[in-house]
Order: sequence, then structure tokens, then C-alpha cells
Amino acid sequence: MKKNLIIALIVTLFSSINLNAEIISVYNTTDIHGWYFSRAARWNKENPKREIGGFSALSALLKKEKNPYIIIDSGDMFQGTPEGNFTKGNASVALMNYLGYSAVTVGNHEYDYTENNIKHLVKKAKFPFLGANIYYKENGKTPEYLKPYTIVEKAGKKIAILGLAGEHTKTSTLPTYVKHLDFKDEAKEAAKWVKEIKKHNPDIIIGLAHFGLAGLTRERIDISTWTLPSKSYAYGTLALTRTAPEIDIIFGGHSHKVLPKGYYDKASSTLLCESSWGLTDVTKVDLEFDDTTGKFIKATALVIPLWTDITGKDKKADKILKKFTKKVNKKMAQIIGKSNVSLLISKEGLDSDIGNWMTDVMRKHAKTDLAFQNTHGIRSVMTEGPLTMRDIYQIMPFDNTLVTLKMTGKLIKKLMRDNFRNSYSKMQISGMKVKFKTNKNNNPTDIDIYINSKLVKPNDEFTVVTNNYLTSGGSGGKAFTLSKDLNDTMMPIRNVLIQSIRTSSAIEKPEGNRIIKLN
Repeated sequence: MKKNLIIALIVTLFSSINLNAEIISVYNTTDIHGWYFSRAARWNKENPKREIGGFSALSALLKKEKNPYIIIDSGDMFQGTPEGNFTKGNASVALMNYLGYSAVTVGNHEYDYTENNIKHLVKKAKFPFLGANIYYKENGKTPEYLKPYTIVEKAGKKIAILGLAGEHTKTSTLPTYVKHLDFKDEAKEAAKWVKEIKKHNPDIIIGLAHFGLAGLTRERIDISTWTLPSKSYAYGTLALTRTAPEIDIIFGGHSHKVLPKGYYDKASSTLLCESSWGLTDVTKVDLEFDDTTGKFIKATALVIPLWTDITGKDKKADKILKKFTKKVNKKMAQIIGKSNVSLLISKEGLDSDIGNWMTDVMRKHAKTDLAFQNTHGIRSVMTEGPLTMRDIYQIMPFDNTLVTLKMTGKLIKKLMRDNFRNSYSKMQISGMKVKFKTNKNNNPTDIDIYINSKLVKPNDEFTVVTNNYLTSGGSGGKAFTLSKDLNDTMMPIRNVLIQSIRTSSAIEKPEGNRIIKLN
């Protein structure tokens, strides 16, 4: 099926098409995270008020599609907004049912409300949830609510879709919720299931993965002429396709990246795609089949931004969503305070204004020496002006609780070393300063910790507050599991933030430069 496959990568809508070809389109979304509505594109310098994204825009776009098409999703459908969280994904499923999704793969955040919630969503969905590499530890069986793959028939063609969760799921959701599950090696499992899929003689095989192309350093990057780093071949979607080259196209997720032109891997003849996050973009791949022989000829990749002034809006999609949001909106519209400044994310990838404010609030509430918050757990920014309940739910969508503990200087240094990646800090801090250098491989060296301008010694001990995701062994939190006197206060961090805003006259910019790179 793939020996003579030639992949054409283009980003223009008006590509040259073989007159003797039949076209089937595949649309992919990923990491929607509950961003169901269109919103102002504040990052757009030309017009920051221009609206983008949402199911209404996507549905309107699909209604204009003239080719036979399917739509699929690479996971993390709902966790991230009040609408997504309060409905626990029911709004996602209702909207995906309406748009006619053919399959979704399980993301790590699908487990944020326990496995039972996924089972409930599966019953509501008109499409299968996929997870070929997930097994019960007790008996080695695949969970009954998941399928390893599905085969969709469209315009006379058999399209096989293989779904793979990320091995990272064991730590990238609350570990307690998935401790009974085994997330096996994605590439090895793909190779195993592809053999079974081929028995059905599909016309094309698609991989739907909740992990991405490793080694990408920017959110949007044209890598068609880029030399990939060695780590790209070690894990992620490229490693997957090298192990299972029979897969024709892989739609990745989790990493919140977008590949404007896709990436064609010559060694495996596979097209890798990623579709951003928050439903601002959708990837469209046109599958071209020879009209005479019926054989797959090529695939053309196109990333489409969902600008509503171009796509239009589907009123019925908005009507479906409003059924879920009536009660949510009433609570989320409450004004709870104001900010005199905008608190944004660090462009340098170190400590950020929003992270500094959040950890300061946590430390003050818990009355500890230090505070830590995982950077990726902060999902939005704070803008100057009135603050609503929605603003805080979008900054902190997770139901994490405050946990206090004691740590030595040695453990604190380990924590920071574990959370530096390519000069990027995966940890936000309060109560201390960190200075470090990097070596030629961009790995951290010479990490020094200062508290009250004094260099911290290995045996020094400090009181600490962080969140229960990290102390349960979540990504980057191993040092916390080695600490002592751990106490989960059961106080939701979000509640602490809301209380702080309500009792403050106005938020000001916190002290910065807490994490300093010296070279």
C-alpha cells in the first residue's frame, strides 16, 4: 500500500488535483480543552479583536466541504474551561455527535474525573473512543469501554483509524486515577495492532495519537526543511512511524503544537500532522485515490485557522452549547475583583507574572517558606481590568488542592533540575531565587538556590506548599514524593485564588526575575 506513496505537502487551498482522482478529506482536531466558543485572538497584532475558533466555526466550515469527509480528534476534549469542566465532557460529546465525529483517541485529561466518567461519555457518544495501548494491570485485558481501532467506510473506501494514548498518561493526569492501568509503549503496540488491521485490507491507515513530534521548540513551526534533533527519533510520533511504517498519516496531540505544512518522513513515507489546541485551527488532509484503480496516490496537508469572518457560524451548534452553559454563565459572569496590570506568561520560558502571582498567593495562604506550581497547570493569563469567576477558572481549570510538606535544600535543587528543559522551567516558584547555567546540550548546570539572599545548603529544611497533582507523582514531581510531613489540606487552589482576589483592593505586578539563566 505504501511502496509508491508520494506525499505532497502544501498549505494553499487551491492545489492541483489529478482529474482522474477521487478525493476524501480528513479533518483533525486535538486538545480542545473545552474551548467550545469563538473568542478574540488577542495574539493577533493586526486585529486582536478578530474572532477565531469554536465548534460553531468548525461546523460552518464542514458544511461548505464538497468532498466526502470524516472528522477525528486526538484527545483532551474538555478539561480547561468552565463549560468543559462543569459538564465533565458531556458538552464535548454532544457537539462532536452533532458534527459527526468518526473517532477520538483518549487523552490524559479524559481521566481527570476518573475512569467511570469516561465510561459515561462513551455511552453518550455516537463514535468510538480509542486506546490501543491501554490495558488493565490485573488481567492484561483492554478496557471494555475502549477500542484499539475502528474502520470507517467513506465513499467506498475503508479508512482504518488506530488510536494510541500517551505513555505519559500515568503521570500527566492524577496518578491515583490511572494506577490500575498500564500504558504500554506506543510504537510497539502500534506495530502489533497494524498487523491485525491489515487483515481487513484497508485502503489507508491513520494513526490518532495523544502525543506529538518530539523536539519541537516553538508552537508553530514549518519543519519541512528543518533538521530534527536526535530526541525526535527516540520517542513521539516519528518514533511511532519508524516502528509501524504501514501507517500512512499520523495526527498527533498533547504538545499543543501546529505543523502548518505537516511533516513528511521519507524513511517511512508517512505524513505527520498536529493541529494546535483550543480549537483555533483544524488540520485538513485530502486523500487522493486513483479513480481507475482505486489505489491511494497521495495526501495533501492543510492547516486551516478558524477565523469566523471566513468560516461563518453554525447557529445550531451554538444552540446545543447554550443548553449546557446557561447555569455556568450565570456563575462565571460574577465580578470578583480587579487587576491593575496584565499578568502574562514568560516569553523566555522562565518565571512568569501569572505564575509568580499564583505561587505568592499559595505561599501566603499556607504560611510556608516556599511555593511551587507546575507551569503547564496554568492555562490562561490575567488581563488588566475587572476579573470574573470565569477568568480564574480558565487560569486554574484543574481541581488541584493545596498540599504542605517539608523539603531539604538537596531536594529543592533536585526539583528544579528535574524541571528545567532546554532552558525552560516547568516549575513556577515563590519565596526563593534560582540561578543556573546550561551546557552545550542546553541542559542545566550549576544550579544555585537562594532564600532571603542566602545560598541554600543541602541539609537546610523549609516548609513548602504545592498541589496534589505534583505530590502524587505527576510530571516533574518526583522530588515531592521524597519529602516528609506531607499533608493534603483538601483546599482547592482555585478557591484560594478567588478568596485572595476578593479580599485584595487590586492585583499589582509581583516581583519577577525569580529564575535567572546566567549564560
